[in-house]
Amino acid sequence: MYFSVNVTTFLDTNAIIWGEKKAVVFPKKGEEYTYRDLLSLTNSAANGLKELGAKKGDRIGISLDNSPEFLIGYFAIWRIGAICVPINPNFKKEELLSILRDAEVSLFITNREVHDRIADEIEDITVVTSFSKLLKNKKEFQAENCSLNDVCSIQYTSGTTTTPKGAMLTHGNWLAAIENEIWVLQLSEEDVYLGFYPMFHVGLSWGIAALKAGATFVIMDRFELEEYLELAEKYKATVLAGMPPVIHRLVNSPPGIEEKLRYAKVIISGGGPLAESIWKKFDERFKIPVANAYGLSETIVVGTATSTTPRLPYTLNFKSVGVPIGYTEVKIVDENDPSKELKPGEIGEVALRGPGVAKGYWKRDEESKKVFLPDGWFLTGDMGYLDERGLLYITDRKKDMIIMSGWKIYPTEVENVILQHPEVKDTAVFAREDEMRGEIPVAVVVLKEGSNVSKEEIIAFCRERLANYKVPRDVIFADSIPRVHGWKLLRRLLREKYAKGS
Repeated sequence: MYFSVNVTTFLDTNAIIWGEKKAVVFPKKGEEYTYRDLLSLTNSAANGLKELGAKKGDRIGISLDNSPEFLIGYFAIWRIGAICVPINPNFKKEELLSILRDAEVSLFITNREVHDRIADEIEDITVVTSFSKLLKNKKEFQAENCSLNDVCSIQYTSGTTTTPKGAMLTHGNWLAAIENEIWVLQLSEEDVYLGFYPMFHVGLSWGIAALKAGATFVIMDRFELEEYLELAEKYKATVLAGMPPVIHRLVNSPPGIEEKLRYAKVIISGGGPLAESIWKKFDERFKIPVANAYGLSETIVVGTATSTTPRLPYTLNFKSVGVPIGYTEVKIVDENDPSKELKPGEIGEVALRGPGVAKGYWKRDEESKKVFLPDGWFLTGDMGYLDERGLLYITDRKKDMIIMSGWKIYPTEVENVILQHPEVKDTAVFAREDEMRGEIPVAVVVLKEGSNVSKEEIIAFCRERLANYKVPRDVIFADSIPRVHGWKLLRRLLREKYAKGS
């Protein structure tokens, strides 16, 4: 049976109910848009995309800074039944091209700076660098008829190699995520959401959930503490975007800022572990409940995952990532045998099942089969346990992924860049704990005999070839790197030996 749906149809309803209410505010440029404006601009952009030849099922890339244009572009792509491919505008040339080629993007919405970075390589792709050119046709546009199982976005998440994987997210996945996030935050038309999560990330879903509920979405282009506090007070923000580094900054800020957050009823945390000590201090000082969310790109955050919630205080023990949300199922399985379910208190791999789980990885059938199981369970690669009440705790990661301030960094990708340096013989990248950012990437480097390269030179070499968040925050020079039989890297020993530096 074909279940008709298009995520953007909530815009039509909201334009009727809350037509003149503020939907989106962009303080950086002094812009405000009502719900009627949001629908009108989305329709105009949809018309513009169609006039450029875009059609249902096409992959359309979008790479912009946080802005109303990014949000409207996202909606317009969905509205015509196409597939949105969001890309970090800070990516270097090869990173950008890798995703554009893998997704077989035919149209690319971006800015001049990003376009100039790759212009000589994408002559076959239609590029839009002036968003206003998409907005000339102001006719109404009826959302394309899609099904729950139709893919509407491909979210790239780096793999353990240099080749990124694109999680295929459907209209049904997004509907689940939006409704679940409304439930977690208890959103309504009375709320104001202050958001700074990068719009090329699934964290955008929190803002879309706010809009679905009829709330106002105040967009920050990036997090800056003073501006964050000023906007929270000015717009009477009731829901705050957050993450461990942000909560850390708030806890360690001078007295008196509590008043600026007096309207807040909840702050979101996710993207990495929130230290128990920091969480307790935040609770004691600000008295604002934390929605400590656990999720992945493959589940659109809590589309199928867990969270603590303001309305369920028993989850607030400063350690747990909460209970299953919506129609989510969670279990812990043996990391070597996913058919074996573990008992409460036993640590194993976290498995999730529910309506937010991605359809699989784009053009990666074999990799999909390894983690998207036939019975609907998704193997997350994260290690954790359930307690007797069913609360989930994350303890470690099965893979060697590093999470710094919510950004996922894969050591192999960074190592492959460092190995390109002509003076480097061997290298290994590992995670060092950092109270503010959760973890930071650190590189151990073995130089070729007679070389005299400095730490700063290695970091500069990486910065030229990697997005800034992937660049090692420290470099340690060593004579050798621990390996089993000369090849299998023992990152655990590196973490233990260099936990506090060289």
